[in-house]
Amino acid sequence: MTTPVYIYIAYTIISISMTIWVARTLQRNGRIFLVEAFGGKEEMADSVNHLLVVGYYLINCGFILLYLRFGTKPETLVEGIEYIATKLGVVLLVLGAMHFFNIFNFDRMRKKGRLSASTDMPPVIEK
Repeated sequence: MTTPVYIYIAYTIISISMTIWVARTLQRNGRIFLVEAFGGKEEMADSVNHLLVVGYYLINCGFILLYLRFGTKPETLVEGIEYIATKLGVVLLVLGAMHFFNIFNFDRMRKKGRLSASTDMPPVIEK
């Protein structure tokens, strides 16, 4: 195998490992947020949490593998380190953007749930 092949393998392994670590962290720590967003419905929150993780893996692994093709093919160790650092930086930015997009949407859901819960109370009848 040639130097570029080793560099591509290193990039792929590191990127997918980071994706797995981030996904596990988000799944474990995001559960509480989702339970609140779904009004205490734990089964629904767990189901959505699992679906989010599956989608997260599909999108990120697809992006990592497609992004492998772009850029100048590294020939030396220094170019390889720069290649991996640049690729990982972009992968991390994409992961972070996806995370904030999801948090933004779930926060909107949580606020909407709180608003509807406060309006579902029966009216107070004064005598």
